[in-house]
Amino acid sequence: MPPSLQVGPYTVVALADGEGPFFSPRSEAFPGATAEQWAAADRFDPGALDAEGRWRLQFRAFAIRSEQRVTLVDAGIGPAGSPAASWAPVPGALPASLAAAGIEPSDVDTVVLTHLHTDHVGWAVVGGAQGRPFFPNAAYLLQQAELDAIEVVNPQLRSAVIAPLRECGQLRLLDGDTPLSGGERVVSTPGHTPGHQSVLVGSAHETVAVTGDLLVHAIQLLHPELAYAHEMDLARARSSREQVLGSRDAGTLHLATPHLTEPFVTR
Repeated sequence: MPPSLQVGPYTVVALADGEGPFFSPRSEAFPGATAEQWAAADRFDPGALDAEGRWRLQFRAFAIRSEQRVTLVDAGIGPAGSPAASWAPVPGALPASLAAAGIEPSDVDTVVLTHLHTDHVGWAVVGGAQGRPFFPNAAYLLQQAELDAIEVVNPQLRSAVIAPLRECGQLRLLDGDTPLSGGERVVSTPGHTPGHQSVLVGSAHETVAVTGDLLVHAIQLLHPELAYAHEMDLARARSSREQVLGSRDAGTLHLATPHLTEPFVTR
């Protein structure tokens, strides 16, 4: 069974899809980080540094289960021919991780795509030129702002992901923060991309934030003010990160992260 976290009526399940080195040195990704900050981040998450000194990423999605509902947050790196194949360690293992959690693709009723980067949409649509949604019964949720910016975020995904979802009537566009019928909350967290979104679930005393790329390395958890070179709007990304990391009014905050070594981190 994949690792999971129980919060109130929700079980948040971490679904591994792959792991591998980042495509550029981490010093280029975080040019403002100091040696002391890197040392602290390496103590916090030693698994993010491989034997050659490269930044090593995990690639994962998360399932949120409550009663008879399954919401999937992000869709990983995908199969061998997915858009992420140019840099990520495809094929991904998400189907096997879903099976290990007892989830069939047809069980998923909602897929929240945090943003349109290739390592987060890989299993959304499969089958090449005649693509079909991998989750046949799911509504796929995307911010309107993300779709509006697709030409600068990732134009290839218009035909590879957006068009097939529209043709099947499975694309649902959101405008900002949106409550879902299962009690989850989609929250707008722009900056990494114009329409980046995250998902919150919780109880009276605990909240889980499924972050997407709101933070991609432990150094941002320890120093949320640090700019990440692959954020499209550095100031908005910092504001979104600080807003989520500071949202502990309900008590304990758990972060469910796609790229840190451990899937769950408690603030």
